[in-house]
Amino acid sequence: MIWLWWIGAALILGVIEMATADLTFLMLAGGALGGALTAALGGPVWVQVIVFAVVATALLVAVRPWAKRHLAATTPEMRTNAEARIGREATALTVVDARDGRINLDGEEWSARLAEAPEAYGTNATAHVEPGAGVRVVAIDGAVAVVVPLPPRR
Repeated sequence: MIWLWWIGAALILGVIEMATADLTFLMLAGGALGGALTAALGGPVWVQVIVFAVVATALLVAVRPWAKRHLAATTPEMRTNAEARIGREATALTVVDARDGRINLDGEEWSARLAEAPEAYGTNATAHVEPGAGVRVVAIDGAVAVVVPLPPRR
C-alpha cells in the first residue's frame, strides 16, 4: 500500500507544478511515479527512494531543459502577471497626472501615473487625464501602471 503514498506525492507535486509552471515539480512527480511503480512491484523502501532520486534527477537533467525550450518556442508571446497588463485599456477613476492617480484596469483598481513623454506613444502631450477618460497601459513600474491617454471617442 505504500505505492499509494507515492501516487499521492506525485499528485501533490503535480498541483504545485500548476502553480509554478517551472517544470521542476513535474519532474519530481515523475520520480514519485517511479517510486510508486517500484513499490507496486514489491521493491523495498530503500530501493523505492533510490528509484525516485534517479528518475527525478534524470528528468531534471535531461528532460526539463528540452521541455522548457520547447515551451518557450511554442508560446513566445505568453505574458503573465503584470506584464500581461501592458497594452490594455483602462478607465481613469481619479485625475491621473505625472505623479499619481487611480485607474480601473481589468476590474481592479490600480495606482497610475502618466508616462513622462506621452507624445512618444502617439498621443497628444497632456498634463493630466480626467476621471472617466480612457487610458492605455504602456508599462508597469512596481505596483503603478504607467499610462497614456487614449484619443477621445467620437
